[in-house]
Amino acid sequence: MKALTWLYALSLLPPAGKVFNFDSCRIGQAPPGWTIESPGASPSWQIRKDQTAPTQPYVLAEIPAGRNTSRPPLAILNDLTTRDADVSVRIKPISGRDGLAGGVVWRYRDENNYYVARADAAENTVTVFKVENGRKVQLFTEVKHHIPANSWSILKVSVRGSRFQVFVDHRRVLEGRDTALSTPGRVGLWAMADCTIYFDDFRVYPK
Repeated sequence: MKALTWLYALSLLPPAGKVFNFDSCRIGQAPPGWTIESPGASPSWQIRKDQTAPTQPYVLAEIPAGRNTSRPPLAILNDLTTRDADVSVRIKPISGRDGLAGGVVWRYRDENNYYVARADAAENTVTVFKVENGRKVQLFTEVKHHIPANSWSILKVSVRGSRFQVFVDHRRVLEGRDTALSTPGRVGLWAMADCTIYFDDFRVYPK
């Protein structure tokens, strides 16, 4: 016990992780403690009930609401800022006109500066993008990987310094390096603008 207290005092132990299953939130509303970036006429992130949810009974859903599709919807966690972390979420793509894609965001400074790892069930691809000064740039070649529609997958990003690794259902599918956004930022969720997609079991473990 004394050794554990000493390690905490010297800040040698990593911060505790956070897990969000959305089951204590109010249905039909956005979850408290999150910043919602929704380009449409009304907020499109809301709590819904889903009998297939990995953690019953609720999920966080992104629902198209007639919007300018030039900017994707984002849900950003407010009270955690980190540079390095393991960030994961379970995703269930439902429908979409131009794609069936959801993603994990890290090192979010503002809506114009962040990274996102995207899994697309329409194209069966996993891609990493950098959004810097409002300009979205694809990092490296997208990877072909099966992402089932109307079913749950686990999307995870592991970030250490300039290096990131992306996993789908615990299998590493993509890795690379980028130094553009090197300072700490917030984490969160990303959705394709015209896509209905469900999220559950969002986990963040700062490193």
